[in-house]
Amino acid sequence: MTSKPFASTADTAEQTSTLEELAPDVYAYTAQGDPNVGAVVGPDYVLAVDARATPTAALEWLGELRRVTDKPVEYLVLTHYHAVRVLGASAFGARHVVAHEHTRHWVNERGRQDWESEYRRFPRLFRDAESIPGLTYPDIAYADGLTLMLGSREVQIKWLGGGHTLGDSVVWLPRERVLFAGDLVEARAAPYMGDAAVAEWSAATLERLAALEPEVLVPGRGPACRGGDVEQAVAETREYLRTLWDTVRGARERGGSLRAAAEEARAALEPRFGDWWIFEHCLPFNVARAYDEAGGLPPQVWTAEKDAAVWEQLQS
Repeated sequence: MTSKPFASTADTAEQTSTLEELAPDVYAYTAQGDPNVGAVVGPDYVLAVDARATPTAALEWLGELRRVTDKPVEYLVLTHYHAVRVLGASAFGARHVVAHEHTRHWVNERGRQDWESEYRRFPRLFRDAESIPGLTYPDIAYADGLTLMLGSREVQIKWLGGGHTLGDSVVWLPRERVLFAGDLVEARAAPYMGDAAVAEWSAATLERLAALEPEVLVPGRGPACRGGDVEQAVAETREYLRTLWDTVRGARERGGSLRAAAEEARAALEPRFGDWWIFEHCLPFNVARAYDEAGGLPPQVWTAEKDAAVWEQLQS
């Protein structure tokens, strides 16, 4: 039996992105299952949320943003460090790049490997990859939280605990009750768990996020959510995580192999989530990470070679 096309290499159709104003001068640029970005426009400058995979891809987003403001980007906030979200940073000309201190450590430890891994897994997102000047390094790294003022508007950058990575940030506007959740929450897209703290993410971290009671939420992938859709996106993300975690952990505790755990996870997840964006892409990497965590291993460095080996073992 041959493997399925590797990760998202067969996904070649360009997706349509939409600029949406969530509150006065607060914008999201969302696509059909591709990574979302956003911006908050202040009286003098802009705070941007995430950067896309290449400067060329980032310039497409900035072109849309320039339809509503010509103010310079002062802050570029990285919700976490995965190549598809950060390697377009040079296009912004931002004075400061902001991230959690765990994310800064991440860049130094595995930034190069992550770049190669993600480029091979999702080549469509890396349009004009030659335009990437190098890794993106934050010059402002915080521990628990950071508050910035854009005129009279308060913008809180928060770390809520281990999640999609060990260094996820959310961007929270308390007055407007708008939350940029990064990949801690997805809307009809499978969460990627390859670098996750799975048990903490599925419980305490999402509980802290929900306790903010956002009225508008920008997920990592999928459309911006409002009202009851916010609770639904959080609940469905939690359900996916807990289903996979409980299934894989249970299989390992019974002495099951990684392959057996993957088969059980597919049976548990596919009826409910099988039609979600990047479901097939994420499943083997998610199972491998949950299996490791169930055995007591912290997130390991993913390389392109490890990606290929896991895919061959679990998707063939």
